[in-house]
Parts: sequence; structure tokens; C-alpha cells
Amino acid sequence: MKKTLFLLLLLPAISNAQLKDILTKAADKIGTITKSNSSLDIAAGLKEALNKGVTVQVSKLTATDGFYKNEAVKILMPEELAKVDKTLRKMGLSKLADEGILAMNRAAEDAVKEATPIFVSAIKNITITDAKSILLGQENAATVYLQSSTQQPLYAKFNPVVQQSIGKVGADVIWTKMIKQYNMIPLVTKVNPDLTDYITKKALDGVFKMITVEEKNIRTDLNARTSDLLKKVFALQDKK
Repeated sequence: MKKTLFLLLLLPAISNAQLKDILTKAADKIGTITKSNSSLDIAAGLKEALNKGVTVQVSKLTATDGFYKNEAVKILMPEELAKVDKTLRKMGLSKLADEGILAMNRAAEDAVKEATPIFVSAIKNITITDAKSILLGQENAATVYLQSSTQQPLYAKFNPVVQQSIGKVGADVIWTKMIKQYNMIPLVTKVNPDLTDYITKKALDGVFKMITVEEKNIRTDLNARTSDLLKKVFALQDKK
């Protein structure tokens, strides 16, 4: 009887110790989950900001003159072909040189329109390993991270789209005519530029520039934070 009574008295003590241990472990687990979700929220917020850059800003590039009349992204003659442009204009072929520039920009506008899902996919699949430091970084930190993480795979996917667009808008015909005309000039060093590579790189530069514009807007203008997630995440940046 005494032994039974002793065990009954001991049981609450054992249960309390066990309960305390369980509660401690649970609190630690909750803390870990909360911390993890905070990082996940920040990463999700940054992705939403980048995606908004495509929706709001990059879409402008797909319109007629989206590249051609936007001085921030307009594609000009490649540096190594500056002499081609200058020589053609000296010979009274300014119209042909202008057509060459217009054709490049038209190809970029069409290519970005066709490839918008590629950019959206790149943002969706990006792994943001240090979301907090990016959030608290420079005003274009998320875009820079996206560019450094996706530039090569984006180029590989975007390049054939550009090639298709070059033919679609007739840029290949115009440039072939322009280069042929230049190469017929006596004593000039003949040129054969890789138009697809050049437009691909310049168009990608334009896309990242426009995403940067929207990232800056979201960071500095409360009205640009059009979702609860953007408001929540970028409010953390405001406190730095």
C-alpha cells in the first residue's frame, strides 16, 4: 500500500518534467518554423517584386517602339560597326543605316513579347539564398541577383527566339543589304557581324533595366506595393 502511494506521488513529478521537456522542444520548433517562414516570406516578396517588374515594365518593351523610342534601352549599332554606320551616312545612305537600327529594335520588341514566359519562369524558379541581405541591400539588389543567377540560361533560351524574330520582322534582309552595301566599298575591311548574339545581349540588358525600374518603385513608393505580401516584406526594408 505504501509502495503504491509512493508511486502515485511520484507520477505527477515525472509527468511535469516530461511536459516541461515537451513544451521546451515545441517552443524551439515553433521558433525555427517562424524564422524559416520569415525568410520564405522575404524570398516570396522579392520574387513578386521581380515578377511585377516583368508585368508592369518589361511588357512596355513589347509594344511598337518599346525599345526604339526608349532611350534607356534603345539598341544602337554595335561599337565595332560604328564605322559602318558612319561610312554609309557619308555616302548618302543614312536611310539604310537608320533602317538597320530600327530593324534591330523591332526584332528585340518581338522577341521579348514571345519570350516573356521565359522571364517569368526564371523568376519563379530562382533560389534566393540570402533573401534578407538582398531586401536590405541596394535599390536594385534583387534584379542584380536575378541577372547574375539567370543570365546564361536565359541567353540560351532567348537566343533562338531572337533569331526567329529577326526573320519575322525582316531585320535579316535589311542588315544583309546594309552590310553588303558596305562591303562593296573599295578598301574597307569587310564585316560579318553576329546580329543574333548582339540583339540577344542588348535585349536582355533592356529587360533587366526595366525590372530594375519597378524594383526601385516598390522600394521607394508605398503605392507601388500592390499586395499584402509586398507591403509586409518591404516594410522591413523601410526600418533599416
